[in-house]
Amino acid sequence: MERRTREASRVTAVLGPTNTGKTHLAVERMLTARSGMMGFPLRLLAREIYDRVVRLKGESAAALITGEEKRIPPGAKYFLCTVEAMPLDLETEFLAIDEVQLAADRERGHVFTDRLLHARGTRETMLLGAESIRPRLRELVPNAEYIMRPRFSELRYLGAKKLPRLPPRSAVIAFSAEDVYALAEQMRGTRGGCAVVLGALSPRTRNAQVAMYQAGEVDYLVATDAIGMGLNMDLDHVWFSAGRKFDGENPRALTAAEVAQIAGRAGRYLRNGGFGVTGSLEGFDDTLVEAVEAHRFPTLSTLYWRNAELDFRSLQHLLRSLDRPPHLPGLRRKADADDHLTLLALARDDEVVRRATSRDTVRLLWDACQIPDFRKTLADAHFKLVKDIFIRLADQGDLPNYWVGTHIARLDRVDGDIDTLTSRISHIRTWTYIAYRPGWTDDSRGWQERTRAIEDRLSDALHERLTQRFVDRRAAALYRESRPGEGARISVEPDGTVFVGGHAIGKLEALHFTPEGGQGGTGGLTAGAAKTLGAEVARRLVQLEQDDDSAFALALDERSPERIGTLSWRDQAVARLIAGDGLLKPRLRLIRVDLLDSAQKERLRRRLALWLSNRLTEFLAPLQRVEALGTNPTLRGLAFQLGETLGLVPRGRVQGLVSRLTAEERALLRSIGVRLGQLSVYVKPMLMKERGRLRTLLFSLAHGTEVPAALPGRSRVSVPHDAALPDEFYAALGFVPLGARAFRVDVAERLAAALRKRARLGPFPLDSELKSLGACKRPDLLAAIAALGYRPGNETGEPVFSASPRPPKDARRKTRRHDTPRLVDPDSPFAKLVALKSATATRR
Repeated sequence: MERRTREASRVTAVLGPTNTGKTHLAVERMLTARSGMMGFPLRLLAREIYDRVVRLKGESAAALITGEEKRIPPGAKYFLCTVEAMPLDLETEFLAIDEVQLAADRERGHVFTDRLLHARGTRETMLLGAESIRPRLRELVPNAEYIMRPRFSELRYLGAKKLPRLPPRSAVIAFSAEDVYALAEQMRGTRGGCAVVLGALSPRTRNAQVAMYQAGEVDYLVATDAIGMGLNMDLDHVWFSAGRKFDGENPRALTAAEVAQIAGRAGRYLRNGGFGVTGSLEGFDDTLVEAVEAHRFPTLSTLYWRNAELDFRSLQHLLRSLDRPPHLPGLRRKADADDHLTLLALARDDEVVRRATSRDTVRLLWDACQIPDFRKTLADAHFKLVKDIFIRLADQGDLPNYWVGTHIARLDRVDGDIDTLTSRISHIRTWTYIAYRPGWTDDSRGWQERTRAIEDRLSDALHERLTQRFVDRRAAALYRESRPGEGARISVEPDGTVFVGGHAIGKLEALHFTPEGGQGGTGGLTAGAAKTLGAEVARRLVQLEQDDDSAFALALDERSPERIGTLSWRDQAVARLIAGDGLLKPRLRLIRVDLLDSAQKERLRRRLALWLSNRLTEFLAPLQRVEALGTNPTLRGLAFQLGETLGLVPRGRVQGLVSRLTAEERALLRSIGVRLGQLSVYVKPMLMKERGRLRTLLFSLAHGTEVPAALPGRSRVSVPHDAALPDEFYAALGFVPLGARAFRVDVAERLAAALRKRARLGPFPLDSELKSLGACKRPDLLAAIAALGYRPGNETGEPVFSASPRPPKDARRKTRRHDTPRLVDPDSPFAKLVALKSATATRR
């Protein structure tokens, strides 16, 4: 396109700091003309001014033109655009470019410089910006007239404040989405929440967030430096959480002009404003502060520029024209713009080069390279998308509807978290840009409407997610109710419901406050509220100390696996069992006790420890009955081994002890629940009901093994055998591993006994009784029988089994008379008891 500058129009440069009314003046001037156009640095700002013009002149008079959105009604008079999207072939009486000092910006400066040189209204042109660009304007636009605008209000430095002590109507500034989200999380905890503004937000999401702030639903705003570009809000203070930003190449310190641009959002019109630092930033140096307060900044020495008169005769001619050096002083060639880098990448692709052979196809390739990557990554995926679009346009003339529809349909989902929705919005913005390119699709209007509708749905969902994550409306109301001078009207009902000013804000459950919305904690409570709730918690703690053991319970029910190991008082969780110094010495970790001080926590810990001690004593009762029979070394040794494994030990480990038992001793053991099986020796009461579940929990804690999501109940005959888990873990469950499955110990014993009975008579088939005992699939039962030491014969059809020449490995292990019992836990009660009795016997 031929470039020409309309020098006949009057050019006025309106320069000054923020809050000088430059943009307001330009809008007023434009609306007095028969037609006008304004270019803005941000899509958000273009949309804000567009909405203002619509309110003043009606929707039919205003057009909105950005890279990915075009609302151009027939007969539109006023065009509000991003600088990149300004239609320079459209003549208007008035034309303005906002924030012209961005011509010195490394990323986008070449676009602003191009508009400075070439964009003109037929009657009047206004250049709006900071005074620092004045020397460069005198060189580039020598005929410009100057209007210097003073700031309407004062801007003062406030020093440093901690985040929780920031005053209302404050904005906190960060320079990455991650930092914005982290600060917003903190603001939710200390002040009930905040609105969030980032450049990546769609106008719809941003407007919803700002409306929430402007309406007073929240008193704080966390934003990137995007708010520094003319976004006007009711701010009294701006606080910087960092003094450095990433400029596209490297992290660097903020300049005084950048600080002023952002801080200038505070104290709009005649109301004075302040700026300061918070978080880890200790402060700004005196020189920077003086420059910001006095609005004195170094002049810009260099503006970025790129040749706009491109040569499309061939791909090489286009590349050379992009490399052309500037012809005016004070300009620096922009060599790494996104579209240029995309072109360089595709110029190395053979498929692209074969098609880019004429003026039209080279121009088409350049148009495709200008498809924006709103994710700002310029990854291979973006290059591939641009390549695919160019090839389809070059070969077919337009993009097939099915192909466009497939890509767009993937984005029409509102599930996912904040990052997922933000990414989808970036993608759909790219497709909106494509839909607005003339001639690229055969149903441009249809695709435009669909992509805008998807963006609106995604934007609404993103606003909802941001509000859910960063705003606690009840805590925000609580904070406002409890401000100094207003008094905290807080009450706690008998059922624990907490009211503030007549509104329920949450519930006090046991010793823990849970706000309505589900997330617990006291971060959203003010000091007055915490004091009121603290008195109620103190009363409840006294009640907890006085209650008997029946008021407490340890969760062992497999129907609620997430609660296993949780200790509750009156059905409300107060602690969780964690690993301690031994199998029978678990520790307690207090939970949901946000409102307790250290002394109160210690009182709670003592009472819970007493309950746990009583519970373990009750749990060990069957083992204590076994230990009480220890009138000789054999019984004492067997009691020790059963105690170390909480009631179940492989038969081979204690075979030597079992073989020395008399008939009377065997009968005595059986009378108290001890079973001397072929595979295991076990105390039956220790495996029943809750004792079995507690055994599993204690073993899991002591050995760092995860408690199964669903503990097998007594009705389960077998469970899959995970070879990665030790056999001791299955023993803790009351199961014996046999091949591919682990069988409940009594079932395993009955199966072993049935096999042994049959083997005495010779080879035997797999009959219905054995199948019923195993109660599992045929391959698993065959593996279990093999694990018990039986081998199938050579007959065809149903296998016939006979005993192996050698018994199973575990059954062959015997305990010699002089063997020392293996100590699993030297500090366990059983180990100490055996040591004490041995010492007593020695003294005798």
